[in-house]
Amino acid sequence: MSPSPREPNPVDRHVGSRVRLRRQMMEMSQEKLGEELGVTFQQVQKYERGANRIGAGRLWHLARVLEVPVAFFFDGVSETSPQPTGFAEGDQTPIVNDFLQSSDGVALAQAFSKITDPKVRRRVLELVRSLADTGGEDN
Repeated sequence: MSPSPREPNPVDRHVGSRVRLRRQMMEMSQEKLGEELGVTFQQVQKYERGANRIGAGRLWHLARVLEVPVAFFFDGVSETSPQPTGFAEGDQTPIVNDFLQSSDGVALAQAFSKITDPKVRRRVLELVRSLADTGGEDN
């Protein structure tokens, strides 16, 4: 069953979500990205939702502005399917993608990446795992 003509294409949604992810990782506003691209922030919102397709030239410009290779926007899209599905069993990609689509996930990943001491990183990971095991409830 193909999507309704009014619904965003799954690949366009995926590319848009990757634009949003990278913009947030760079702590760039939609307004600033729009200025860099010569479009309004509303247009950036439409790109990020997949409501408007991003043309090849604009995608190339986005890659330069967001300092990533063009292929970054397609990471996670299956080779055999036009939709961003088809992950292998046991593949953690969907979980990671969902996590990084949230503003908390981006903020946590940014903060964690700034920790340079491997022992501290391990302790943070152990803390998060223990909180997940208890359901995050205060005891």
